[in-house]
Amino acid sequence: MKSSAFILALIIAAFALGFYVGSSSKTSETNIQTAPAYQTPATTTDIADDSEHEWYPVVKVIDGDTFTVAMNGENVTVRLIGIDTPETVDPRKPVQCFGKEASEKAKRTLSGTSVRIETDPSQGELDKYGRLLAYAFLGSGINVAEYMIAEGYGHEYTYNLPYKYQTEFKAAEATAREQKRGLWADDTCMNDLRSRSLAPVSMQSENKRYECSRNAYNCSDFATQAEAQSAFESCGGSGNDIHKLDADGDGSVCESLL
Repeated sequence: MKSSAFILALIIAAFALGFYVGSSSKTSETNIQTAPAYQTPATTTDIADDSEHEWYPVVKVIDGDTFTVAMNGENVTVRLIGIDTPETVDPRKPVQCFGKEASEKAKRTLSGTSVRIETDPSQGELDKYGRLLAYAFLGSGINVAEYMIAEGYGHEYTYNLPYKYQTEFKAAEATAREQKRGLWADDTCMNDLRSRSLAPVSMQSENKRYECSRNAYNCSDFATQAEAQSAFESCGGSGNDIHKLDADGDGSVCESLL
């Protein structure tokens, strides 16, 4: 009797074990079939690699397009290429609408960080104030100037010749305008920067009305070189190149439009 009971117990145990193994196989098979495929994370161009690039700590943010970095044992002021933000620190000019917001955005973006600096031979090395002309990239690969423009804290600015990221910056401004971000929002005051960017230059050319008391235009604001030349001469030519259209001082402005 005991022997029969023992055999019966073995049969039941074997049956239970077989059922468990079969169930586990089906479950594993089901999990394999239904598990989502691994998705490679989206990548950003120019992702920082400390072994390949030099990184410079940001010492001070001056305004929306200018800051200082510690470079090779000294502080170097960087003026970002391709962007212009409302004025806040120029003693000759009043603080422009949205200038404070642009400066605060730059401080939130750059303070406490280190940046990778990239120069552009087409724009020269230094501006007339001795500031380093360059692009700046954060460790995440973000182009700082493009980011500021895209968020509506400045507009694309072509000084004279086209620059490396001009297409991207112009697209960023177009998107910011379309989505009414920052200074392009309906409830933002119509500041000098906005009025300048939206002004119909061709109409100004026809009526010979130009703003000659401040830097109000750059070469990208004009459809033709003739329009740029007209504005230049109307404001006094080489004797009052307030808009800095004649980069090489030869009397012929915005040669990139020819």
